Amino acid sequence: MPQQIDPIAMIRPRRKITGISAILLPFGENGDVDWAAFRNHLSRTLLDGIMPAVNMDTGYVSLIDAKTRVRAVSEALNEIGTDAFAMGVMVDDQPGDPFNLDAYRRELELADWNKATPVIFQSYGLTALGNDELLDAYRAIARECPRFIAFELGTQFAPFGKIYDLDVYAGLLDIPQCIGAKHSSLSRRLEWQRLQLRDAKRPDFHVFTGNDLGIDMVMYGSDYLLGLSTFAPDLFAKRDRFWETGDPAFFELNDLLQYLGFFAFRPPVPAYKHSAAQFLHLRGWTASDRTHPKSPKRPDSDREVLADILNRLSAWL
Repeated sequence: MPQQIDPIAMIRPRRKITGISAILLPFGENGDVDWAAFRNHLSRTLLDGIMPAVNMDTGYVSLIDAKTRVRAVSEALNEIGTDAFAMGVMVDDQPGDPFNLDAYRRELELADWNKATPVIFQSYGLTALGNDELLDAYRAIARECPRFIAFELGTQFAPFGKIYDLDVYAGLLDIPQCIGAKHSSLSRRLEWQRLQLRDAKRPDFHVFTGNDLGIDMVMYGSDYLLGLSTFAPDLFAKRDRFWETGDPAFFELNDLLQYLGFFAFRPPVPAYKHSAAQFLHLRGWTASDRTHPKSPKRPDSDREVLADILNRLSAWL
């Protein structure tokens, strides 16, 4: 069990941060995926020193069909090459369905074929398992791939999500193929507990914060796998370098990026993807701010606020 939390003592200055950015899947005015803008954003993100992740929630993984998911992975492979990106491994099931290892296996084969790091989304069948069976399921997944990133997802994000207890998390640390886990509870305390456990048990394990409302968790030893970073991978990369070099400018830039996060990730949270589309359009990186037709929208008036944030951030560009 973790010791009493002392956040100040946990701060790790001048640490090199590992960043993974969940890439927005952009849409054109005609309602089709804008694959050219997608490819450009992949290259831009990788050149900034951040690993892109496709077929995540930011890429509408639960809304797009299998053909589009496969093409997103293929486009990433062709654009940025092997071992350069991560991909969400999503299994569609329903409440009451059993754990479907075969469905996970098919997605893992796609990841292996394209040399992508799998990010294992939870499913109803997976999170319904008891602790021992749950860890057995992850061990079965581990036998199908050389490495993967686990994913704890709060139910505020997805009804099939679950935040594991620390015994299960400790069990994940014991699986060599599990190189890290994305933690999306939005709770600093729960993430600090995981960092304590990681530091004591397996220091090379990555705790990837998914807390878009607490992006400064990198100060305490977290890395990140965020949707917010798709708005500005260049500025996230600059912020990360400030932390590594001990530059106090880290705090000012982080504050502005967090302001963007609080605005974009306000309820309804899934509409952050429209905020991202609006922001990338304002940056001139996409030809449209359209989103997937089944994804919730933000009001047009948001563009004025986002333009103001972009203007404030421009001093850092």
